[in-house]
Amino acid sequence: MLLTPFTISRILVVLVSASSIGAQTYSATYLPSNAPDKTEQGQSGTNQCGTALNQTGLCQNAYVNSVDDWCVWGPPNPGPDSMIGSIERIAVAWCIKNGTGSRLIPDGAITGAHFLQTPDFVQVTGVGNLQLINIPAGDAGGEMDPHGADGNGNPIGGLVFTTAFGELQQIHEWTNFISEKMFCIRLCKPGPRAQEWCEHIYDVMGCQWNIPANYDPGVFESCKGDSGQPMGVYGASKFHQGEPATPPPHPAPSSSSCTTLSTIGNGFSISGTNIAKPTITSTPGGSGSTRTASETRPPSSTASAVYHIHDWIWTLYDSCMVMSIRCFYDNVLR
Repeated sequence: MLLTPFTISRILVVLVSASSIGAQTYSATYLPSNAPDKTEQGQSGTNQCGTALNQTGLCQNAYVNSVDDWCVWGPPNPGPDSMIGSIERIAVAWCIKNGTGSRLIPDGAITGAHFLQTPDFVQVTGVGNLQLINIPAGDAGGEMDPHGADGNGNPIGGLVFTTAFGELQQIHEWTNFISEKMFCIRLCKPGPRAQEWCEHIYDVMGCQWNIPANYDPGVFESCKGDSGQPMGVYGASKFHQGEPATPPPHPAPSSSSCTTLSTIGNGFSISGTNIAKPTITSTPGGSGSTRTASETRPPSSTASAVYHIHDWIWTLYDSCMVMSIRCFYDNVLR
């Protein structure tokens, strides 16, 4: 074949294109409504989580939306073998808010939470008794991120979503540190610096070095703030974990426009894998009416459907009794 200048240029285009294809990384984007059962090979859990209560589920979808609507990654099972460094590949989502299909963080486990939204990321930092989400006593913790050593993520197949930047969307750059007593999770806004703001190479440095922020107990707040400095970047130089001298963490960036809540939670009574509905008291027409729902969520899908219908009827009953008996008759009995 005669190698004319035109032929040579065509060969170069093909070679460059092939090289580009080989260099691409996994970047599929999902919503909870269209995610497949599993998004990565070797995944232990699922991304088709539904919305039902399930304290033994293996949901690997996490969310960060507000101070009272967020998740962290944690062990699927209790016990001394569930140190974060040992289970990071199979971690499951533990969430404050019901309705995601993930496990619920028991009320009272979180004793301080601080939601911060900046131009480049959103994050939640705080403290609590995280033994209640299966983290062993004394565990200094570790990091989860969407990359991992093989690009499949820690946990493998873990997806993270938020509405903080507009419509619900999957976030491809995030980082989550968690230990027995402290947690932090940051989701970085899609853009050219997203990976820099959610750097994942400082896995032994912990929350307060990677994500300097407010970790005070007894406060549940939502603030706006500055982005500050990316972790590990000091002027024109970048620190690499393992170097002889470790620089101090950056100071926490300034924040403002803070609003507070007295506490956060989901209202369920949770003990181990058992979930009980809270006691609900109604006072229709000045006379007291109390019902105590001590049901534990049934394990089967059929029982789950019955459970939710039962729960809906009681909720409607409580609402209607405040208004009128006619309301309950029209909506439930007829």
